[in-house]
Amino acid sequence: MTHTVLVTGVSRHIGARVASVLAADPDIGRVIGVDTVPPPSLSRDGGVPLGRTEFVRVDLRSPDIAQVIAAADIDTVVHMSLVSAPPRSGGRALMKEHNVIGTMQLLGACQRSATVRRVVVRSTTAVYGSSPRDPAVFTEDAEPGEPPTHGYAKDASEVEGYVRGFARRRRDVSVTTLRFANFMGPGVDSPLTRYFSQPLLPTVFGFDPRLQFVHEDDAVEVLRRTAMEDHPGTFNVAGDGVLLLSQCVRRAGLLSLPIPSPAFRLIGDLARGAGMMDFSPEQLRLMCHGRVVDTARLVQALGWKPKFSTSAAFEDFLHSRGMDGGLPAAMVDALSHMVTR
Repeated sequence: MTHTVLVTGVSRHIGARVASVLAADPDIGRVIGVDTVPPPSLSRDGGVPLGRTEFVRVDLRSPDIAQVIAAADIDTVVHMSLVSAPPRSGGRALMKEHNVIGTMQLLGACQRSATVRRVVVRSTTAVYGSSPRDPAVFTEDAEPGEPPTHGYAKDASEVEGYVRGFARRRRDVSVTTLRFANFMGPGVDSPLTRYFSQPLLPTVFGFDPRLQFVHEDDAVEVLRRTAMEDHPGTFNVAGDGVLLLSQCVRRAGLLSLPIPSPAFRLIGDLARGAGMMDFSPEQLRLMCHGRVVDTARLVQALGWKPKFSTSAAFEDFLHSRGMDGGLPAAMVDALSHMVTR
């Protein structure tokens, strides 16, 4: 039996890679990629080659997505369209509409479809929040010490609620929710990779959080497997092990500047306004308290584990940016002089 797969969010790197590997699978008849803008590989910017993927420009907030699902007899939906940072135009309100309203429209279309049999949703470990009351390690059934109240984490929590409701209403559909740790790798562009690409890293004074990453190759493989096989339920996805923020700084050969949390928040507001990186309130909490999740359920269900540990994923990111040898000595000396003046 061949499959017809719908992949949302194909204009972004991970979504494009997922569509590409699915399109290369001979057991898949068609791959329909949807987004509000064309993938880079279909524009002059280059990007991930999408192979047989057929691109359809659709805003998930509109009812048009139902027409796409019905016209193509979609049987598998891979929802990759959640965005983690507000766009410059539209801001937080547009981000919430895209994440939450868009998911509601997509699930509504899936619920009405007679052909959809499998739904895979990309979520995030940010739904657990970050607080001093957190457990040392989050399992999928653990409750957050402080539930997210706004931003990307709040959107993801709401999305997961709608996904659970859909799963109850359509028990004939296999529904998989994947809670990914922060993506890391050569092609990843995220608030965290932009943070680690700065020559001087502000850190929160008195805190050294534990961090987990998942390599983009492993993220794509998990999504491929769950798109091709029934693995209903919710799963944490992360590379083995953890890194302290201080270890990340040392491995990158960077300088850190410990500052009080109010100043960290101010710097974040200025950086976000300049379009440099996103220091949202949830990012600030992560930089204070960190977050670690257990992935035993994923390993048991799939009979597979990520190839890259958290450490290896970060090392590959550094290598791709030419940072695995640290910054040039002259730059380190210059920055050290600036910091100590």
